[in-house]
Amino acid sequence: MMTHEHFIARRTRLMQQIGEGVAILSTAPEQVRNRDSHYPYRYDSSFYYLTGFTEPEAVIVLLAQSQRAILFCREKDMEREIWDGFRYGPVAAAEKFGFDEAYPISEINERLPKLMANQSSLHYALGADAAWDTRVLGWLNQVRDLARTGIHAPAQIRDVRTLIDEMRLFKDDIELALMRRAADISCTAHRRAMLATQPGGYEYQVEAELLHEFRQYGAQSPAYTSIVAGGANACVLHYVDNNAPLNDGDLLLIDAGCELDGYAADITRTFPVNGRFSGAQKEVYEIVLAAQSAAIATVRPQAKWNDGHDAAVRVLVQGMIDLGLCHGTVDGVIESGDFRRFYMHRTGHWLGLDVHDVGDYKQADEWRALQTGMVLTVEPGCYIRPADNVPEAFWNIGIRIEDDVHVTATGVEVLTAAAPKTVIDIEQLMQQRGQ
Repeated sequence: MMTHEHFIARRTRLMQQIGEGVAILSTAPEQVRNRDSHYPYRYDSSFYYLTGFTEPEAVIVLLAQSQRAILFCREKDMEREIWDGFRYGPVAAAEKFGFDEAYPISEINERLPKLMANQSSLHYALGADAAWDTRVLGWLNQVRDLARTGIHAPAQIRDVRTLIDEMRLFKDDIELALMRRAADISCTAHRRAMLATQPGGYEYQVEAELLHEFRQYGAQSPAYTSIVAGGANACVLHYVDNNAPLNDGDLLLIDAGCELDGYAADITRTFPVNGRFSGAQKEVYEIVLAAQSAAIATVRPQAKWNDGHDAAVRVLVQGMIDLGLCHGTVDGVIESGDFRRFYMHRTGHWLGLDVHDVGDYKQADEWRALQTGMVLTVEPGCYIRPADNVPEAFWNIGIRIEDDVHVTATGVEVLTAAAPKTVIDIEQLMQQRGQ
């Protein structure tokens, strides 16, 4: 469990990297769903990473040279707490989360120009929010207007995300423990979904099983909108309608993971609605599974980010040639890009506080080397839409297999290995339906 010391250490590290200057970060605003109803609130990930503070209407200011961390937040308001729930208020928040100072958010316009004065540089999320840019630049201009008094404004403006994103890319032991737990809950949910799937049911009923398991074991929400895609819907990469019937003989693709204390899991499994793969489904499935195994085998310290994608593509292309979906040599099909009709996305992404987490994939125009503490997904797929030059037996087969992997000193830890994914394991589990 993270304590305020954990967040203090992150803020200190960031201020040390800044050296001189002031950093300003705001959390995410509340979003209206319709009329006077709001979407469930989710804080900004980088703000949370540095603070642990989850209330809306909050801003942190970091004064790097003096190593001061200041929070602006909502005032304590017992009347509003009757309607909206507990809020810390500045005094309690400063004590609980380890800030040097804390003030009501209503005072930010008065105090920010003073905090920015005589700072060499200004660091904030430039361009992330136009309204926020306007406010920050307004404070900056107020400081500039004081030039005749001997006060100077920051001469440089830098994007603070450059530093924070690199910090977030490497997970510490506490973060990894949370991600393992999120992965375990998500694996349990996928097993439940397989056991609940029957011909004649509906995609949304399977989605309900996932959501039940997430909350049953303490996850706060899905990490993203769950994809529950039966039959041809599995060939739509970001299908989220989840309202179609489940037909005997079709496959069901589920891409779903929970969020636990801010950290995401991201798993995809594909399995037969009736519990048995057909011949054609099994052929395609085994190719995708082999591609994923080849990609995971490349994950180790100092391997390049793109090595897994390249390995997966070679296996997929050879399989497509074997099935008559593509023609020619493996190198020729890769060079022509013909395989992209059936595999049009990359093989993974960073994972953490965001499901598509922050961090550069290239450095100096080179794919970056993997290092211990990074967490990424490995998710090859194959999506076969009907076409005149595609054997009919493969029409509307959409398969993706995705796991979350942690780069260790010796190789890789598959965080989501408990979710069944071999043909034998899936079919054996689904034989238990109704027992």
